[in-house]
Amino acid sequence: MPTLLPEQHAPVYPLKPPAGTTGSNLFQLVRGEGGLAHQADLLVPHRKEYYVLAFVWRGGCRHWVDMVPYVMKDNTLYFTVPGQLMVKEEARPMWGTSLAFTPEFLALNQHTSLAELPLLQNRHNHHELLLAVADVAFVQELLGKLEAEYHRPGEWQQRMLTAHLAVLLTYLSRLYTEQFPDTEPSVEKLLLNTYRAKIEEGFRERHEVGAYASLLHVSAGHLSEVVKAQSGKSAITHIQERLVLEARRLLFHTPQSVKEIAFDLGFADASYFSRFFKRGTGLTPAGYRASNREMYP
Repeated sequence: MPTLLPEQHAPVYPLKPPAGTTGSNLFQLVRGEGGLAHQADLLVPHRKEYYVLAFVWRGGCRHWVDMVPYVMKDNTLYFTVPGQLMVKEEARPMWGTSLAFTPEFLALNQHTSLAELPLLQNRHNHHELLLAVADVAFVQELLGKLEAEYHRPGEWQQRMLTAHLAVLLTYLSRLYTEQFPDTEPSVEKLLLNTYRAKIEEGFRERHEVGAYASLLHVSAGHLSEVVKAQSGKSAITHIQERLVLEARRLLFHTPQSVKEIAFDLGFADASYFSRFFKRGTGLTPAGYRASNREMYP
């Protein structure tokens, strides 16, 4: 069972061998061939105690990292470091290869210095690396070598896995520094990050941009302008997306009625909540709940 951190209210998951296997709790490699996420993993904010690298060659599903939504692109590398808040939002098939490894694994064979690489430090709090054609070929080749060693147990397996992983992390760290130059975040970027944090604290009670502007001691117009310029989305969209995500979680994981969910999320009128939800998802709350029960009977 995951442990709960009281101040974060999100389960924290250690790395465990897949059910029914005797795999490692330090390093895992999984190839996805169009499968769906486990029902229990969907729409549940959580944190991991380990690093994750996922090369997606065919994606399309959406997930969140530190409350920023990402739609997975083809031939793109996604990564998280221990402690980041994650949510798998959609039950859509995905094709790719994911690596999971703990800080303890990096300490084996005197490779603790790998944790200092820019990709694993992730000081800019990013999650997505865009790959050129040559990068895709290089990453695929290294993942192939890692997969071959992963399925070849023996006294040299650990050393070989670490060696290939070191090359991969070093290569990706170079791409990281190219895509995210080491500069101090601007005042505007800091305002966006604070706005997102305030939404996470109060999305149930505050549904208007003006309410957050007051908390941040700026005008609603200025906040809206900065958020749009920094994120590409309007300020109100950030609030609405967070409300829809929580509504989907409650519809998926709880037996609460639509009216109860509406009131829980700060809507005084259940019918207005239903219209709001349909604008965001294309489905009514009841329709969304029914469609997921068909997918996960």
